[in-house]
Amino acid sequence: MSQNLPALLVVVPMMLAPIAALINRSGPAWIIATSGAWFAFGASVQLLRRVMTDGVIVYSLGGWVAPIGIEYRIDQLGAFVTLIVSAIAAIGVLYARTSVASEIEEDRHALFYAAFLLNVCGLLGIAITGDVFNVFVFLEISSLSAYSMIALGQDRRALTSAFQYLIMGSVGATFIVIGIGLLFVMTGTLGMADLAERIPAIWASGDGDRTIAVAFTFLTVGVTLKLALFPLHLWLPNAYTYAPSAVTGYMAATSTKVSIYLLLRFFFSVFGGEFSFEQMRLDAILMPLALVSILAMSSVAIYQSNVKRLLAFSSVAQIGYMILGISFGSVIGVAAGIIHLFNHALMKGALFMAMGCVMYRIGSVRIEDMKGLGKSMPWTMAAFVGGGLSMIGVPLTVGFVSKWYLLQAAITGGNWLAAVVVVVGSLMALVYIWKVIEVAYFKRRDNDDPIEEAPLGLLIPTWVLVAASFWFGIDAGTTSDVAMSAAESLLGMMQ
Repeated sequence: MSQNLPALLVVVPMMLAPIAALINRSGPAWIIATSGAWFAFGASVQLLRRVMTDGVIVYSLGGWVAPIGIEYRIDQLGAFVTLIVSAIAAIGVLYARTSVASEIEEDRHALFYAAFLLNVCGLLGIAITGDVFNVFVFLEISSLSAYSMIALGQDRRALTSAFQYLIMGSVGATFIVIGIGLLFVMTGTLGMADLAERIPAIWASGDGDRTIAVAFTFLTVGVTLKLALFPLHLWLPNAYTYAPSAVTGYMAATSTKVSIYLLLRFFFSVFGGEFSFEQMRLDAILMPLALVSILAMSSVAIYQSNVKRLLAFSSVAQIGYMILGISFGSVIGVAAGIIHLFNHALMKGALFMAMGCVMYRIGSVRIEDMKGLGKSMPWTMAAFVGGGLSMIGVPLTVGFVSKWYLLQAAITGGNWLAAVVVVVGSLMALVYIWKVIEVAYFKRRDNDDPIEEAPLGLLIPTWVLVAASFWFGIDAGTTSDVAMSAAESLLGMMQ
């Protein structure tokens, strides 16, 4: 069974999804979804251990070797991303049991858990496949299921948000499939390993170099739209604001992270770092966009009155940090982006889950409605403070680790502007996080109606992520080692 873990990682959630839908009962559907998510988590842990000790895992489905058959190829980065996705899914499904019951109609619970499993399947498939067309297939599986989960929100604006996401996601998917098609026409293969061997030869010969450049451009635009990089982020704020709380917490911690992984895979594994950064000068495009994203989106977040919307714009700014690390094109820079990919999943997942707790009790996440919650919901607001400290980058939190590596990358590369932007972005995060804390702890409610603390079904998963934010902030060795190893492997392809 252990030899087939790469296949089972994707197949198990995929097979359980229709079963959950067909059962059409909330309790059994949740049990099925929980089983699938926790199996994926266990399998991801085992795969990461194998990769770190034995190297890259190559698995051919049905024994059909690529390019004839479908190949899964799992390296340090892919295994790390599968661990992030499966861990958040395993925690998120526990959170969903209570949250979904309060925010989604009961007759749609089974459909939600089916869509959830399909989304997990799609995201995990993207992380381990070695075939670019299957990247597109898994990307669409994850996207279509995400549209469905967002549309299940009680607010009528959830439906329009899902539709907006659908339109922009379809545009991004079109760009990606055109780019893949152009690569296939020029190389005659869809395997990432084969593409990595053939693209440099085609580029060096000058026969079809323009087509390769166009394919690179289409793929870059398509993936950056999927990951919501400024200014292609317009779908994200509404999607995160009006989706059910369980969906927002899960998606904020996973979907954009997998898209960033996909960007790394295309830039370094398929086209090669030398082509991406020296021939196409990708750094000249990504770095300005990342810097503007950090400053502009943090500024917008400061003026939001809805906390979920505030955190949504904050997520776009945090994506800027990840892209900034990648844009340096150095080992420490790429490692910083990978580290922040993991760290942001923890802290943003915790923050959105904390707001789900607030939504459960008061039916609102507007800042003005959160007066006095620091006293009436102490554990919930303490979780928000813990996640907020990570967002700011306070020492002993994961946010500090990310920004420390980013500052190192900026200073080592002599880019003082980037270093200043990282510091200023942290100060701006302090402003918008403090807005919520001030109202919750230092303002009294307008009435004396009692408000109970959130149930344990919501608090425990939230605090697991908060605790992880501090644990990996204090003991960052494991995260840093994996990220540095992955970055060295990726950058080694530039040599």
